Amino acid sequence: MKRIITNGIADLEPLAGSSEWYWGADYASGDLYEAEELFRSGHPIQKNRLVLVHRPEGTVHEPVRTESGQYLGRPVYHDGQVILLLVDFPKEEINILTFHETAGTTEPLAVLPLSIVEDCYNLRLEAPPLMLTRSAHDNKFQILWPERRDFAIEDHEFFEFLEENRLYTTVWYEDPDYREEVLVRDYETGEVLERIPGSLRQMTDGQRWLLV
Repeated sequence: MKRIITNGIADLEPLAGSSEWYWGADYASGDLYEAEELFRSGHPIQKNRLVLVHRPEGTVHEPVRTESGQYLGRPVYHDGQVILLLVDFPKEEINILTFHETAGTTEPLAVLPLSIVEDCYNLRLEAPPLMLTRSAHDNKFQILWPERRDFAIEDHEFFEFLEENRLYTTVWYEDPDYREEVLVRDYETGEVLERIPGSLRQMTDGQRWLLV
């Protein structure tokens, strides 16, 4: 049995797109949206911790030591590197960071004003391609960076991936039995081009399986 020292982070998830990296966080003040709500209401937020674990050797990295008012979201794996999402609430900034494993350091890939989002509800990185996205309460899906796109979507519809000019989402129904469809939308117009019955699953090596 291999002993992995994470200093209290007990749950690790595979990093989508990588068969070597796992990640975990402590969610000290809830998720990113809940941390924002605490900050906006004048309550102190407990900065959270995030660790990366590389297999098979089990090396643990803590790429960012957050400061007061900073909070980390879900990372992604893109083009051979781990990309991190950090929101700095006092500075009103969204930071997208590249982690360099060899040096154990991060560097800014993009710094965006927090004002580009109404709130941090479902604010997350997606890849590939690398994007900052947000799924709002009002059946709206937004791509915020590196370019801006707003899509009107259906109830229970969730983004999966973007491939060239085709945006893939999953939508679920209970009518009355539970079922799922994959929707293919035109990236420029948002028009639904195709509906494919089945469930989409992304594997740790980046493959996408349609279960029918």
